[in-house]
Amino acid sequence: MAIKDLSLGAKTIIDGFMTGLNKSSIKGPGLEFSQYRSYQPGDDLRWLDWKMYGRSDRYYIRESEVETNISVRFLVDASGSMNHQDGIYKKIDYARYLAAALAYLANLQGDATGLYVFQDGGLFSLASRQDFQHLSRLFYHLETMKAGGEFTKPVNYKDIYTGSRKKELLIFITDLYQQKSEILDLLDTLSALKNEVIVFHLMGRNELNLDFKGYSVLEDLESGEIVKIDPQNAKKEYQENLTTYLGNIRTEMLDRHIHYRMICMDEAPDQALRNFLNLRNKLKA
Repeated sequence: MAIKDLSLGAKTIIDGFMTGLNKSSIKGPGLEFSQYRSYQPGDDLRWLDWKMYGRSDRYYIRESEVETNISVRFLVDASGSMNHQDGIYKKIDYARYLAAALAYLANLQGDATGLYVFQDGGLFSLASRQDFQHLSRLFYHLETMKAGGEFTKPVNYKDIYTGSRKKELLIFITDLYQQKSEILDLLDTLSALKNEVIVFHLMGRNELNLDFKGYSVLEDLESGEIVKIDPQNAKKEYQENLTTYLGNIRTEMLDRHIHYRMICMDEAPDQALRNFLNLRNKLKA
C-alpha cells in the first residue's frame, strides 16, 4: 500500500463521515465538531470556514464561533495478535485506516496530531504537530508499521510522560490482547495523565462467532501456542465466556473513566466513527 493510497483512503472515509453527520451537533474539543454542514446558496459567507476549504477543497459552514484546538495522540497496538485476519482486513490494516482517517479529520480542524506505536516490546513515538507535512510523516509511519512480537513492556511506558504538557486527546486502537495485565497497566498510566482517553477495541466477526471456516487448530499469534478447538461443541460456552469478557472490559474502562467502543471489522470505518461520536455526544449532553 502506497502513502497516497492511505491518504486517499483516509480522505474517503472522512468525506463519508462528514456527509453522514448532516446537521448533527457534536460539540467540544478535538475531533468533535461545532456543527459543521455543507454550504448552501444563500448562507452568510461570514460563517464559511475558509481554513476547512483550503484543506479539503469543499465549502463548510461552522455554526459555532468556538475555537478549540488540542493535541490528538494516536496509540496503535502493533503486536503480533494484530495480524489476525477476518475478511479483507487484518486488524493492523483496520487500525491503520482508522488512525489515518482520524488524523486527517483532526488536521482539518487545526488540531496537532502525534503517534505512539506499541510493537515488539518497544515504543515508537512521533511528537505532535499541526501541518500537512507532519501529517504526511504520520501517514508514512502508519503505512510502514508491521505487526509482530509482544506488546510493549511496561518499563517503556515512562516515555509517554515525556510527551506534550498541553491537553491531549489519546486514542488507543487495539485488540486488547494481553498475556498478563500489560495493557491495563498502560491504561492506568494514560489515566494518570488526566487527559481524555478513547479505546477502540477491534474484533473480527470470526472471533465473535467462533467461525474459522472448519479449522479446529488455532495458533496464538504472539506466543505461538497451539490450541485445538471443537467449534460445534464449544460454541455455547465460548459465547458465554466472551460475553463475560466483554462485560469485564467495559467495567475496567468505566472504572478508569475511559470512553470505550468495540468495533467489529465488518463495520465500515466511517460508520464506526459516526456511531461512536454520536453516542459520545449523547452521553455528554
